[in-house]
Amino acid sequence: MRVLGIDLGSREVKIVLMKDNTIIHSMKVSTINFYRNYCKYDGKIIVDLDKLDIKQIDRAVSTGYGKNNTDLALFTPINEIKAHVYGAFYQTDLKDFILLDVGGQDVKVVKVEKGITTDLELNEKCAASCGRYLENMANVLEVSLDEMSKHFKNPIELNSTCAVFSESELIGKIAEGISIESLCSSVNYSLYKRLQPLLSRFKGKKLVLTGGVASNVAINRFLSNDYEEIISIKDPQLNGAIGCCNYGSKFL
Repeated sequence: MRVLGIDLGSREVKIVLMKDNTIIHSMKVSTINFYRNYCKYDGKIIVDLDKLDIKQIDRAVSTGYGKNNTDLALFTPINEIKAHVYGAFYQTDLKDFILLDVGGQDVKVVKVEKGITTDLELNEKCAASCGRYLENMANVLEVSLDEMSKHFKNPIELNSTCAVFSESELIGKIAEGISIESLCSSVNYSLYKRLQPLLSRFKGKKLVLTGGVASNVAINRFLSNDYEEIISIKDPQLNGAIGCCNYGSKFL
């Protein structure tokens, strides 16, 4: 059986194709590029599988911001929580864990016990606790995201609670002569501090990180103080699309 999963994110569209529950193809495309070059619009989004170089499929599942606008004759939409939980099932084989997904514009925290979602917390209102915050701060510091993510030593307190005002505060710290390395650590620590209130009521031993921020070394280091084990998965950014495939293979 061939199952296609698409996660229509705010910054990127993630695409996974499984055959008999094994990933045989995956790709990431910027959201603008995806809609411009791989879709048609006729009252709904029609994904052009030929342009994606994807041949015959038996089932297709979509999630993310645009899931309800896709061609429902082809795609079955599922919510992002379900997609990411089933992605974590596939990638970890765990049944008891806390899942933290930090996307470009939102944060999801999900508690899973014995394979069942028992609690969740969402933050869709503030960019200061999302991946977009890290991107903006990296641009201000004129470093790559990869480089910024490596720094966790000697952070200073950044007080701004708004992603926009944080840019001005960071520029002020640069003018004060604070090192770029310290400011990178400070940005990472600031994001960690904003995630803490969301995570505070989710007790558990294992934390599974998904989304682009899962590859941030500093965030992993800070979170390791709060959990016995941080679970690194192979494809954190593809997790939602993998979950779509996994769910489609089992239930559709």
